Amino acid sequence: MIQVRKSNERGLAQHGWLNSKHTFSFAEYYDENFMGYGPLRVINEDRIQGGTGFDTHPHRDMEIISYVIDGELAHKDSMGNVAVIKPGEVQRMSAGTGVRHSEYNNIPGKETHFLQIWIKPDKIGVEPGYAQKNFADSFGCSDLILVASHKGRGGSITLNQDVDMYVAKAQDAGEKNHKTYPHRHLWVQVIKGDVQVDSNSLTAGDGAAITDVEALKLSWGKGAEFILFDMP
Repeated sequence: MIQVRKSNERGLAQHGWLNSKHTFSFAEYYDENFMGYGPLRVINEDRIQGGTGFDTHPHRDMEIISYVIDGELAHKDSMGNVAVIKPGEVQRMSAGTGVRHSEYNNIPGKETHFLQIWIKPDKIGVEPGYAQKNFADSFGCSDLILVASHKGRGGSITLNQDVDMYVAKAQDAGEKNHKTYPHRHLWVQVIKGDVQVDSNSLTAGDGAAITDVEALKLSWGKGAEFILFDMP
């Protein structure tokens, strides 16, 4: 079964310095039908104006992934990590017992466009952790690239949850038959371009929840960019 979540159905928050679209209920946006999907709790598509950002704030017991689409995001946290996240990179912060961090767009006059993703961990109270990796070279193959997984399979970033996160940043059109198990939950989130999920056509900002399948047929056009989550 496939349920499509169209881009224009998402929640919208406009704060002047920040424009955010919420796939699932978040902050002041509430939809009882979209409280998350499996362990996937948040997909926020954020656009931050130059010279602004999120001041230092706390998190706990959540796997937080930042995926920059355009621009760059400066990160600083209470674990001592100071980094800049750019397109082609994936950052994971395990909040665990508690962590504080800030995220800023330090480029004047240029917008930073990124996805903020929250995944509920498989256990609470773990030690906070951080990882960041550049996958730009792998993305050039126009295929699904595993960027995060429970055990860090195939050089991916580790997660405290049984979630496989794949990214396709396609230079060319392509297709894939993604094999999984009927008891798993899949979510596709389109960032750019056109993606076909079985018989469903998705465009930028659209998402789709998929259940009860052993294989998912995906096809995409040149320049498409999207994320696939394979979850318990």
